[in-house]
Amino acid sequence: MNPRILITGASGFIGSFIVEEALNRGFETWAAVRKSSSREFLQDERIHFIELNLSSEEQLKQQLKDIQFDYVVHAAGVTKCLHKEDFFRINTEGTKNLVRALLDLQMPLKRFVYISSLSIMGAIREEQPYKEIREQDKAMPNTAYGKSKLEAEQWLVSLNKELEKSNRQSRLAPLGLRNEKVLPYVILRPTGVYGPRERDYFMMAKSIQSHTDFAVGFKQQDITFVYVTDVVQAVFLAMEKGQTGRCYFLSDGEVYQSSTFSDLIRKELGNPWWIRITAPLWLLRIITFCGEYMGHITGKVTALNNDKYNIMKQRNWRCDINPARQELGYEPQVKLEEGVRRSIAWYKKNKWL
Repeated sequence: MNPRILITGASGFIGSFIVEEALNRGFETWAAVRKSSSREFLQDERIHFIELNLSSEEQLKQQLKDIQFDYVVHAAGVTKCLHKEDFFRINTEGTKNLVRALLDLQMPLKRFVYISSLSIMGAIREEQPYKEIREQDKAMPNTAYGKSKLEAEQWLVSLNKELEKSNRQSRLAPLGLRNEKVLPYVILRPTGVYGPRERDYFMMAKSIQSHTDFAVGFKQQDITFVYVTDVVQAVFLAMEKGQTGRCYFLSDGEVYQSSTFSDLIRKELGNPWWIRITAPLWLLRIITFCGEYMGHITGKVTALNNDKYNIMKQRNWRCDINPARQELGYEPQVKLEEGVRRSIAWYKKNKWL
C-alpha cells in the first residue's frame, strides 16, 4: 500500500509543487484546500481533495476522522494580511488546531513537516562583515508574519515537552493507559523562495519589464534565495531523515547582493532599458506607512505595508544550511541564475509577462 500524505496549502505556490513531487513518488496524495481555493495547478486526476477548516479544531477532527495519514506537510499560511491578528489566527492558531486534531485522532504519523521561514529570526547579525544566521541564535522577528511563524514553532516545542512529561508519568500507570507518543515534527525555514507560479518576485519582473527597478537603502545587503524545487527536495528528505524537533534553514548555499536578482531578471527579459531607483529607508517608511493606512481604508491587502518595510530594511539574510546538508543530505540543485531563467521562461510561456 502506498504511503498516504496530506499537504495543507496545496493550492499555494510551494504546496502545489509538493503535491506534484508526492505524486511522482507514488504517494497517495491528499491536497487540503478551501472552498475558495484555486485548483489551477492541481489538475492531476490522481489528487484526492479534502476541504479543511484550520480555524476550528472540532471541524478538523470531523473532516479528518475517516482517513489515516502517514505524513503531513503543513504548508498552509499567509504572508500578507490586512490586520496583524490575522497572521496569528491563521499561521499560529491554525497550526495548533491541525496538530491537536491529528493527536486527538491518534493519527499514526511518521513525520509532520512544518514549513516555517527564515523571517522568524529577524534582523540579527547585522554588524559587518555579516555572518550566517544559525539555529542557536536567538530569534527576534521584526514582522507580524515572522512572529506568527515563531509562535507556531515554539508551541510545537512546548507541546512535545508536555507529551514527554505525560509519557514519563504514564510509565507508572497500568499498561493499558500508557501513551508513549510525541509529535514527530521537523521544521524547515527557507529563505526567499522563488520560481514558477510565485507572485511577489514576479512583481519585480513586471516592474523591470516596465523599465523600472526599485531598491531600498544604501548599506550593503546580503540576500539569499532558494528555488522552489529545492524546498520540495528538503521536504521529502525531512520526511525520510529529519530528526524530531529539529529546525533546518534552507537556501541555495550562495549569497547575493541586492542588485543581483534584478540584473538576472533584466538579462532574461532581453535587457530592456530601465531606470534603477535606490530610495533611502526613510522614504520607504513613508510609502509603506501610507500603503498600510490605505489598505485599512479600502479593505484590500497591499504589498506596501509595515512588514514589507522591515523585510526590505533588513540587511543580512545569510543562513547556515550545513545542518540540512549533513543531517538530511540536502544539496541545492538550482542556483539563482538558472532559477531566474526557468522562472522567466515560465512567466512568458504562461503569458504572465
